[in-house]
Amino acid sequence: MNQRSDLSELQAGILDSLPEPVVLVNHLGNVLAANRAAEREIGVTYPGRALALSFRHPGALAAVDRVLAGGGTATVEVAIPAAAARTFKLRVAPLESQLMPGELGRRGAALVFHDITAERRAEQMRADFVANASHELRSPLSALVGFIETLRGPARDDQAVQDRFLEMMAAEGGRMARLIEDLLSLSAIEVNEHVAPSENVEIAAVVRGVAEALGPGSAAAGIEVVLDLPDDLPQTPGDEGQLAQVFRNLLENAIAYGGRGSVVRVTARPEPRLPDLGRAGISVAVADQGPGIAREHLPRLTERFYRVDKARSREAGGTGLGLAIVKHILNRHRGRLLVQSKAGDGSTFTVLLPSV
Repeated sequence: MNQRSDLSELQAGILDSLPEPVVLVNHLGNVLAANRAAEREIGVTYPGRALALSFRHPGALAAVDRVLAGGGTATVEVAIPAAAARTFKLRVAPLESQLMPGELGRRGAALVFHDITAERRAEQMRADFVANASHELRSPLSALVGFIETLRGPARDDQAVQDRFLEMMAAEGGRMARLIEDLLSLSAIEVNEHVAPSENVEIAAVVRGVAEALGPGSAAAGIEVVLDLPDDLPQTPGDEGQLAQVFRNLLENAIAYGGRGSVVRVTARPEPRLPDLGRAGISVAVADQGPGIAREHLPRLTERFYRVDKARSREAGGTGLGLAIVKHILNRHRGRLLVQSKAGDGSTFTVLLPSV
C-alpha cells in the first residue's frame, strides 16, 4: 500500500488485504489512507489532501460531511462513470481518534465501498425482461380481442370475414403459445444452468434427428438442408433434450431466413483445442445463405427479445428468445456460440462443445 500517512505496516497491510475499497479521512476530510482497491477502483490518488480532489460524488461527500459533523453512520449509492460503469453502496462510519495517528480528540471517517454493479444490472435485466414479455404478450392479445369484437359485431353474419379472422386468430394464439413455451423453457434452463450435465451425448445423432424432424418445414420453405457429420465425432457431456433444442433453434432460424431455393449446411468437426475453452471438443456450424446480419447487431443477438428485423421476425413466428435459450443451454454445457455474418453474405452460427 503506497497511500498512507503514518499508518504502521501492520495497519497498512490489513487495509490492503481487504478486497473492497476502503478510504480513511481525518476531521478535515483529507485522505489519511486508502487501500489498493480504492486506488484501483475508485481513483483515490491524493493521500494527505482533500478527498474531493480525487472523488467528486456530491452525495458521497455530503455523507462524509454529516459523519464528520457528528452524525451516525451514513449509507449512499455511488455510481462511478467509466468505460465500464460501476455502482457501489458506500457506507461512511465514524472513525475514532485513537485509531488515527496525530488525530487525538478529533473525529474522522471510514469509507467502505461495496460493489453492487451486478445486483443493479440484474435488477435492470429483470425489469427489462418483464417489460418486454408484457409487450410481446400484449400485442397478440390485443389483436385477439379486436378480432373477437369484430366477429361478435360487424362480421357476425359474414362467413368470408369469419374464416379469415379465425385463421388470423389461430396464428396470434400460436404466437402467444410459442412465447409462453419459450419463457417457461428459458426459466427452467436458468434454474439448472450451474449444474453441468452428467450424461454423454452423440452430437451427430442429435443433429440428424433435429434435421429429420424439420424436414417437412424446410421442404415447404424451399430450403435444402445438407449435413456433413463425420463418423468419428467424439461424444460430449450433455443433456440430449437441451442440445436438440439448441440445434432446432439454429436450424429453424436458418430455414426461416435462408430464402427459398437456398441451402443450409450443417458441418461438424472434432477440434483439438477449442478457442476460449482450452480443451479438445466439437464444433458444429450452421450456415445459411440469407441476407446476413450487420456487424453492429452481432454482440446483442443472444439478448432476450433482441431482433435485427422485428417485423420479419414476427412474420417468421419468432419470439425473440431463441438465441437467448441457445446461449443459456451452452453455458450449462460449458460451451460457446460464435456468430459470423455480414449484411448480404449469409450467417454462420457455430456451437463449440467440450468432448468427453
